[in-house]
Amino acid sequence: MLQTYLDADKEQFLKFMALPIDGPLKMLNLLKFKAVVEDTGKSGEETYQDYMEAAKPFFSKVNVKISFYGTPQFNLIGPDDLEWDKILIAEYATREDFVTMVTMDGYPAEIRNSALVDSRLVFCK
Repeated sequence: MLQTYLDADKEQFLKFMALPIDGPLKMLNLLKFKAVVEDTGKSGEETYQDYMEAAKPFFSKVNVKISFYGTPQFNLIGPDDLEWDKILIAEYATREDFVTMVTMDGYPAEIRNSALVDSRLVFCK
């Protein structure tokens, strides 16, 4: 069975926190949606939109900028299969802003996770 990922595990998170990061960073999100979210009957993409709406107050508290949210169209390098449904790039002023956001009480991670069958979150600088 193919392994999928929705959250960073503790070891990955600790490695990320140990990186020498100063200043702004970007987080590249690769998203593969569920066809249907069993609890709601909505599509994964609809549920992810619910997550984005629920996350807006958290985004604004740490001044997150969503610089790109779109659909991959064509693999110029690599196999013809477009593995990801959406790509999102979020920009943070500091690593601490990112960590603060995802650890705030009420942050809607469960909505995000319910929408997805697989994802990647790639730190970029």
